[in-house]
Amino acid sequence: MSHYKPYLAYKDSGVEWLGQVPEHWEITYIKRLVSSIEQGWSPDCESRQAEKDEWAVLKVGCVNGGVFRPTENKALPSSLEPKPHLGLRKGDVLVSRANTRELVGGCVVVTQEYPRLMLCDKLYRLGSGIRVIPEFLAALITVHGRRAVEVEANGASSSMVNIAQSVILNLPVGLPSLDEQAFIVSWMARETARIDALVEKKTRFIELLREKRQALITYVVTKGLDPNVKMKDSCVEWLGEVPEHWAFARFRDLCISISTGPFGTALGNEDYVTGGVPVINPSHISDDQCCPNSDISVSEETAERLSFWAMRSGDLVTARRGELGRAAVITDEQDGWICGTGSLRVRPDTGRVVVSYLHTVLQSRYAREWLNQSSVGATMANLNEGILGQLPVALPLSTAEQSTLLISLKAKVARLDTIEAKAAASVALLQERRSALITAAVTGQIDLREAV
Repeated sequence: MSHYKPYLAYKDSGVEWLGQVPEHWEITYIKRLVSSIEQGWSPDCESRQAEKDEWAVLKVGCVNGGVFRPTENKALPSSLEPKPHLGLRKGDVLVSRANTRELVGGCVVVTQEYPRLMLCDKLYRLGSGIRVIPEFLAALITVHGRRAVEVEANGASSSMVNIAQSVILNLPVGLPSLDEQAFIVSWMARETARIDALVEKKTRFIELLREKRQALITYVVTKGLDPNVKMKDSCVEWLGEVPEHWAFARFRDLCISISTGPFGTALGNEDYVTGGVPVINPSHISDDQCCPNSDISVSEETAERLSFWAMRSGDLVTARRGELGRAAVITDEQDGWICGTGSLRVRPDTGRVVVSYLHTVLQSRYAREWLNQSSVGATMANLNEGILGQLPVALPLSTAEQSTLLISLKAKVARLDTIEAKAAASVALLQERRSALITAAVTGQIDLREAV
C-alpha cells in the first residue's frame, strides 16, 4: 500500500486502539449511525436449502467471507407461519452475533430484496441512518468489531461465542463525509473484487489439485502404477478392470474385526473428563490424522471399562457417519485410545493387507461413492460393520507389492500436496491483504479521494 498517500493532517481520536484519524473526520459511535437493530428467530427448519418462492431462514454462514450468500438458508416447514417483517431488504447490514470466535462479528450488506428470506436469531440486522452509506457501515463494523470480539465476545473459545448489541452499538469510529465515504466504498469495491477474483481462481486450482489427488489414489488402488500390466475384468462395476495378478476381496475379508464404537449407556456425557484417554469420533479425524479434543476423553477407570472398544497400534479408525471414508491409522502413541460412537474400529489382517493400503482405499473416489450409496439414514449417511465389510477391494496379492505401491503413491501425492500448500499460502496472503486494505481505508490511514 506504499503507493497510497496518507492524509495531510491527523488528530488524536481519544480512543487508544483507534489511534489517530484524519483531522476532518468526526469521532462518533455506531449507535449514532444506525436507524435500527434487530435479530431474527430460530424456528425448527427443514435440513435443506429452500426452493425458489419458498420461505426460508438464513444460516449464520451467509455472512462469512465478507460476501452475502443467500443460498446459506434452510427451508421453513409449511406447517409454520412465516414472519414477513423479517424478510431481507436491500441495504440491510447483517452482523454475525453468534458464531465461532474467528467468524463472529462478520458483516455484509444485502444488495437486493429477498422478501421470503428471513433473518435468523444468530444475526443482527442494522439499518443505516442518513449519515452513513451501508457499505461503509459494514466496513466499520468489520474492522472495529474484530477488536471488540477479542475483548467482549462471551462463550467457550472452541465453540460458539456471542457478541451483544451494546458492544456493536458502542463501537467508537472515525466518520468522513458522505461524499468521502462514497469514494472509499467505490475504491474498496474495486480492489476487493480484484482480490476476490484471484482468490476464486486459486481456490478453484486447489479444488482441481484435490480432485487430481483423489483420482490418482483411485487409479492406484484399482489399476496400480504399471501402465503395461495385463488387466482382467473384476466383474465389479465399481472397480472395472484390475491388474491380472491382483486379488479381489470384500473389505471384511481383509480384517480380523470391524467394530462400532460404544452405544447407549456404555458411554454417556457423564463419563467425559478433561485431559483423560481420548475418544475418537469423526470430528477428531482430520487430514488422515487423529486430532483429539481434550474435553472428549475418559478417565483411566472408564477406559478400562471400555477396553473392548480400545484401539491398538496398527488399527484403522474410520467415520461411521458424515464424511464417509474419513480415516486414520492408529500410531504407537495412540494405542489404547477409545473408538467413539460415531466411528468404526478396523483391525486388519496384516498377513493379507497393509493397513495403509486399506486406509488408501477409503480415500479413493470409488470407495467413498460406494459407501455413500450403500449407507443408511434419512438425514445423514451412516455406516455399520456390515456395510463397510461389503466394500469391494482390489489389491496386489503380496503385502510387499502393496507397500511398494504405497511408497510410489506417497511420493506422487506429496508433490501435489506441496503445490496445494503453496496455493493455500497465496490465498491466505491475498485474504490478509484484502483485510489490510479495508482496515487502512476505513481508519483513514490512506487518502483515497483521488484514487477512484
